[in-house]
Amino acid sequence: MTALFICLIAVMLLTALAMLLLPLIKVPKVNEINIAEQNIAIAKSQLQELKQQKNAGVLSDDDYQQQRQELELSLADDLAVTKVVEATQTQGRWLMPVLCLAIPAFSLLLYSRIGDFQALEPTPEMLAQPKATPSAEDINRMVAKLAERMKTDPDNAEGWYMLGKSYKYLQQFPKAADAYAHAYQLLGERSDVMLEYAEVLALANHEQFSGKPAELVLNVLAREPDNVSALWFGGVVKAQAGQVPEAIKLWQKLYDLLPKDSEAQQQVKAMLASVNATPGAGTSEPVPPKESKVASEIHLSVAIAAELKTKVSANDTVFIYAQAVSGPKMPLAVVRKTAAELPIQVVLSDALAMSPMYKLSMFPDVKLIARVSKTGNAVSAPGDLIGTIESVSSQDSSPHSLLINSVVK
Repeated sequence: MTALFICLIAVMLLTALAMLLLPLIKVPKVNEINIAEQNIAIAKSQLQELKQQKNAGVLSDDDYQQQRQELELSLADDLAVTKVVEATQTQGRWLMPVLCLAIPAFSLLLYSRIGDFQALEPTPEMLAQPKATPSAEDINRMVAKLAERMKTDPDNAEGWYMLGKSYKYLQQFPKAADAYAHAYQLLGERSDVMLEYAEVLALANHEQFSGKPAELVLNVLAREPDNVSALWFGGVVKAQAGQVPEAIKLWQKLYDLLPKDSEAQQQVKAMLASVNATPGAGTSEPVPPKESKVASEIHLSVAIAAELKTKVSANDTVFIYAQAVSGPKMPLAVVRKTAAELPIQVVLSDALAMSPMYKLSMFPDVKLIARVSKTGNAVSAPGDLIGTIESVSSQDSSPHSLLINSVVK
């Protein structure tokens, strides 16, 4: 490691020498480049990209202003450096290579006297230490900090919007609805805010879109009839109101607007199939859905393989869920437990659905998954422990056994 460190310094030294000495070589004027103009052109291009990101909603107004100021400061620094380089081309040329050699040499000499090259060698403890990842407690702490900040800055619309997104991610839907209500009041009828506000209101009310959520969705749909999110939620609003033909019309339109064979289109296709409608077949004679005579309930026993027990701690999060074999990949029913509770028996049903658009009873065959997460994140990550049953019928009420027996790579 010590030799590698010294070699790295040598490479950096040679690179610095090349960068400093090349400008000293006189180049014919025909090949000269106006560095200042080039830096200005690059800055203009970057500013244009920032404006496009702002207009697309990727950047908030505060983030846009901050990044613009940073861009202006960077440009000012570049122009100042350019002036210095131009000055050094006419005077003090002999001093640059001397300094370039002397400063690193002096640094190495000083480090050899008061430093410790052995400190560059990684210890076994350092190699064994895992990379730090935010824990569930860290995420909750950051969200709580943002919530406290909003108490002292209640007119920060984007802050409320971000807080609503954060609570939604944590599945704290009543708190998310309250945050979105503040954002909606401050930002007015902005479609993305209205639709997300409607969604969390519904999720906080047992996935029912009647009332305020329906009002928000239909408002957006009236102004933006091709808004894909509004079409999606609008279909749910109509379906829950018993207006199945109108729901099918909205989903058929959404199906035609989405990119062919995209994951989103396949999700709409699965939804249409659940109400016995043919995707892309038109809407002149929609077929009403058939009611399921048997409630979907999957009884599942979950355990962890003996050889993996040493890899988990009692507080590790365990996600147990069902996923459609053919259709959307989001969980249809999910249970959250801890590793200390294993082995455990659970029942997956429509009551555990994360969204009213995706329920266990809507799909004939499902995949069963149990995953131990060290971070508590809903998204699978390398190092998680997992077990699966590839396919069972959603109407199969007989008991199933699932063993967590592999590691996510």
